[in-house]
Amino acid sequence: MIVIAGLGNPTKEYEHTRHNVGFDTIDVIADKYGISVSEKKHKALIGKGHIEGQKVILVKPQTYMNLSGESIREVCDYFKVDPERELIVIYDDISLAPGKLRIRPKGSAGGHNGIKNIIAQLSTQNFYRIKVGVGEKPKGWDLADYVLGHFSKEENEWMETAFEEAAKAVEVIITKDIATAMNQFN
Repeated sequence: MIVIAGLGNPTKEYEHTRHNVGFDTIDVIADKYGISVSEKKHKALIGKGHIEGQKVILVKPQTYMNLSGESIREVCDYFKVDPERELIVIYDDISLAPGKLRIRPKGSAGGHNGIKNIIAQLSTQNFYRIKVGVGEKPKGWDLADYVLGHFSKEENEWMETAFEEAAKAVEVIITKDIATAMNQFN
């Protein structure tokens, strides 16, 4: 079983913001594989299904970004998954151009508070990540205002492609391995 968690913030006001690219990617995966992500459990919306024959749990934590680890830890504990081999986390990265992906098997939080909380809750930095670029914060902008803001029309087109590519990267990780996904999408 693989847990695929997309990070974001709950409620309508945060839909389709830079910080919610994880949620948007989970929606693309759910649509593609016919998985309903509507069950309220473990401080999250979850959906159970299969990707290429592999059992998966899709997760959209409802704890707000900075406490994402609480929900993800509960899911990993309940389903008895090893986060170092059976967890994929999808989230925004301001150091990547909009729409670019970077896949990593492990790493630090890199200043991302959601990832920082996941590392603290799981007591490990070793879990698969798919970072989705949202672009660098413009000079003079507040970081929170930027990541909680919406994409421009042009950026939206790039992001739609990025969500599709991130969904494909999940498939490659599941059917092959993380190294193959890194070679293909980084």
